[in-house]
Amino acid sequence: MKIALVGYGKMGKAIEEIALQRGHEIVLKIDVDNASDLNRENIAKADVAIEFTSPHSAFNNIMKLLEYKIPVVCGSTGWLDKLEAVEEYCLQQQGAFLYSSNYSVGVNIFFEVNKLLATLMTNQPAYEVSMTEIHHTEKKDAPSGTAVTLADQVMQQIPRIKKWVNNASNNPEELEIISERVDPAPGTHSVLYSSPIDDIEIIHTAHNRTGFATGAILAAEFIFGKKGIYTMKDVLGL
Repeated sequence: MKIALVGYGKMGKAIEEIALQRGHEIVLKIDVDNASDLNRENIAKADVAIEFTSPHSAFNNIMKLLEYKIPVVCGSTGWLDKLEAVEEYCLQQQGAFLYSSNYSVGVNIFFEVNKLLATLMTNQPAYEVSMTEIHHTEKKDAPSGTAVTLADQVMQQIPRIKKWVNNASNNPEELEIISERVDPAPGTHSVLYSSPIDDIEIIHTAHNRTGFATGAILAAEFIFGKKGIYTMKDVLGL
C-alpha cells in the first residue's frame, strides 16, 4: 500500500518503521511544519491515511481526508465529542473510517478482559472500582483515550456508576481515573476492584510503541479497499 502519515511525531515514526518492514510505501508525511501539504493533490498519491495528531487538529484532518475520498485510520484521542459528526460525514461521502483509542493487539484483548470482569462485577456492590493510567509527559490529553474506553465499558456493565472523573473520588457513583505523566512511559492502564476482603486488578503495560504502530498498520491493511465504519474489533475478529 501507499500510505499517507498525517502526524509525524514519535508514533508517526514508529508506524513508518513497521510499514516499511511490511513492504508498504510512505508517500506523504504531514506535521506542523508542512500542514499545508495536506491537500487533494498530495493525498491522491496514497491508498490510505493514518492520522495520529493532537486533540485540537484531529477532527479537521479527518474531515479533510474523508472529503478527499481516502480511507482513514485514526488514533488521535481527546476529540470524541465530534465522533458522531465524523461517522455521519463518512457515510455521506461513502468513505471508510476506522477509529481506535488504542491500536495495540494486547490492549484490544485487554478491552475484552475488562468487559468480562465488569460483567462479573455487576451484582457485586462490595467492590469499588477505580483506574490508573500512566503515560509519557508529552501526552496532551488526560485521561487517555484508552482509559476512557475502559471506563465506558465498566459503566455499561455496572449501572450504579454514573460517570468517570479524572481525580480522586469517594463518591460510589463516580469512577475515579488517576492520570500520571512520567517519562519514559509508553502506557500502563490498570483497573482495580477493591473490597474490604480482597482486591482484583487487571493491568496492561506497554514496553514500547511497537504494538501500537503494528496495530495501526494492521488496521490500514484491513480498511484498504473497503467502505464503511470499523473498529479494531473488526480488524482482530474479536
